[in-house]
Amino acid sequence: MSGTERDGQSRDGGGASVGSRERILARIRTAVADAPEAPGPVRDYLDTHTPDDRTVDLLAENLADYRALVHRTDTPELPALIGRLLADRGARTLLVPPALPADWLTGTPEGLTRIADDPAITAGELDAVDSVVTGCALAIAETGTLILDAAPDQGRRRITLIPDHHICVVRVPDQVVASVPRAMDRLDPTRALTWISGPSATSDIELDRVEGVHGPRTLEVILLTE
Repeated sequence: MSGTERDGQSRDGGGASVGSRERILARIRTAVADAPEAPGPVRDYLDTHTPDDRTVDLLAENLADYRALVHRTDTPELPALIGRLLADRGARTLLVPPALPADWLTGTPEGLTRIADDPAITAGELDAVDSVVTGCALAIAETGTLILDAAPDQGRRRITLIPDHHICVVRVPDQVVASVPRAMDRLDPTRALTWISGPSATSDIELDRVEGVHGPRTLEVILLTE
């Protein structure tokens, strides 16, 4: 009988005897009164198993394992590489974040229309864009993951989720970390973070893989040695 007296003891809303509960808790308090303080957690475990001189190569391997297309170049050759990738794709329109370095695009094909990252662009208009080129915030070697944080060289989150072809430039080694714990130390949790591991893909109950459902069908990653 919830909330009433029964057998000389009151009961709470769940039917438990308040008197019995207090006696049990009192016995527990007495038993642990002289117990030492519990030790604090020990976090002396490794935050990575990857040597520093292996991070870039491991990143390239894991990106390729996720079916991203990986390219390596240096600063002088970057514009020509981006231009070739766009030409090979047959891109006619290119979405450009507001602070993407201008010299990255000096080798783009003639006739290519550049579209600025404007908040007024609709999802339908973004879907009609052929390619987008961005920088990144970090890349994680052990998971083959790119992290975007909506910085000016990356633009808003949706410009990398709707167009079908994404070229992402990663500065190495500065933007490459070995593991997720090391990445967390360098990320701003107040920013809009997008974690990308390979091109968008899913599979149905028969495990037939379909790409391009939730994001770009083709992800090309340029590892830029500056």
